[in-house]
Amino acid sequence: MTKQTILGRVTQLAKANINALLDQAEDPQKMLDQLIRDYTNNIAEAEQAVAATIGNLRLMEQDHKEDVEAAAEWGGKALAASRKADELRGAGSVVEADTFDNLAKVALGRQLQSEQEAKTAEPTIASQTEVVDKLKTGLDQMKTKLSELKAKRDELVARAKSAQAQNRMMDAVKNIDVLDPTSELSRFEDKVRREEAKALGKQELAASSLDAQFEQLDGLGDSAEIEARLAALKTGA
Repeated sequence: MTKQTILGRVTQLAKANINALLDQAEDPQKMLDQLIRDYTNNIAEAEQAVAATIGNLRLMEQDHKEDVEAAAEWGGKALAASRKADELRGAGSVVEADTFDNLAKVALGRQLQSEQEAKTAEPTIASQTEVVDKLKTGLDQMKTKLSELKAKRDELVARAKSAQAQNRMMDAVKNIDVLDPTSELSRFEDKVRREEAKALGKQELAASSLDAQFEQLDGLGDSAEIEARLAALKTGA
């Protein structure tokens, strides 16, 4: 029952649908990290159970081998005792011959017992060998699934980081669109143009004032000329 439970657990874990679990996870990275930890722990637990099962199988195989060897050994002893009995009986030693025949019977009984024990163990050994093979296959599937989990985790983490970077970039672009710097430049340009216009106005005003002063000087010159001519008339020059 314990061995079947171990096999069932290995098979169930090996067939776990990773994609379905990820679809239900709010945080895939944390989900994958937890799955990797659980899988690693389950693999370690399964490896211990499989190792114990293999160890028990090897003990049964060793006992079976010893029974087979013992049967062969007792068979050899029975044959030797029987031949000795025949030899003694041929020499007229009937009592001693019977003794060796009895020893041969004892050896044959031990041989039969060893053969029966070996035969009884064979179906169990065959069954446990099949179980061990399935457990090894299940472990291989678990390790393959663990590799897939790790690869999936690395892929998702990379994709998540890329998506976060893209979102930050898009947020920055959005902020630039909302706070368009060209509008600030336009306002500054208007301010500069007003300052330039003011400077031009001042220059124009200064130029007008200077022209007026020169015109005034020209007017003074005309008055002096008139006065000089009047004086010349009075003197008859």
